[in-house]
Amino acid sequence: MNAITALIVDDSAVVRKHLAEVLTAGGIQVVATAQDPLFAWPKIQALRPNVIVLDVEMPRMDGISFLRKIMAELPTPVVMCSTLTEAGCETTLQALAAGAVSFVTKPRLGLKSFLEDGSNGLVDAVKAAARAKLNAVAPAAPRPATLSPAARPATTASALAETTDRVVAIGISTGGVQTIEALLAQLPRNAPGIMVVQHMPEKFTASLAARLNSLFDLEVLEARDGDRVINGRVLIAPGGKHMRLCRSGAQYLAEVRDGPLINRHRPSVDVLFRSVAQHAGRNAIGLIMTGMGDDGARGLRDMHDAGAVTAAQDEASCVVFGMPNEAIKLGAADVVLNLADIGAWIMRTAAHRPALA
Repeated sequence: MNAITALIVDDSAVVRKHLAEVLTAGGIQVVATAQDPLFAWPKIQALRPNVIVLDVEMPRMDGISFLRKIMAELPTPVVMCSTLTEAGCETTLQALAAGAVSFVTKPRLGLKSFLEDGSNGLVDAVKAAARAKLNAVAPAAPRPATLSPAARPATTASALAETTDRVVAIGISTGGVQTIEALLAQLPRNAPGIMVVQHMPEKFTASLAARLNSLFDLEVLEARDGDRVINGRVLIAPGGKHMRLCRSGAQYLAEVRDGPLINRHRPSVDVLFRSVAQHAGRNAIGLIMTGMGDDGARGLRDMHDAGAVTAAQDEASCVVFGMPNEAIKLGAADVVLNLADIGAWIMRTAAHRPALA
């Protein structure tokens, strides 16, 4: 198999040097570097790299504008480099929504040691991007027709012993921003309560939740400990914390806690899925979507074995068919679905009430 080729675009010569060294040590062939998009564009046209590593903030043309140019004129998988700042998070999410496959974050302090560290995630991100399907995710459709506030299902504060409320648990990673936008665009305001683990670092998940909340009629929040899981609400696991489902009588609640990395991730999909299997059982709907690795595969099998209805996204609509493929191989998914069909499947499944649990 031919080596993966990469082209690095960053305005810092020091950063370009260290990124090139890390990629080369990881078995990736760096075919060129460039200090800004204007120098990079002719090199991209001539060399046609498998992956472009692109800095977000650069002179003469910002990374987002250049990304859009690449996707429009010469679609190529792009891994964005950004800083762990509020502005960096917002810009990175714009990039992911515009078609970037993945990103790595650069600290403001200790940059040199980070760049020299082969475990900084860059090699894995570039290798995943090289396998990505850029056309897998169609642009999000317009919002579905909404219900009036009075039509939104009411919730009750009484703690009953039994419940038939549905809980939807979703695990997603590489390619997730475009994918989750496309999914939420399919769902009405009265969709069942949804819990999402998207592999992202701290700060990014708050920006993701705010972005999704501004785009759709569903209420999208970065989860806090004790938040209720209710119809019309989507809870995003905060970066750097695990999110679990727990129950108080008839109420489902989110539990947000510190903890060790599970499957190299915090938040981990397996942590969420296993808690949903334990506390919701056959009242749950489990869904594993685009992403690299196998986080969530065994947890989805636990949900399946506990009586939940489960699904995996199909290869054709995945940006990276890693996590769903592992779940399918374990027999964890009842059905395999194209992204375009998942919203309707969730609503149909939720309408079939399970036995009391």
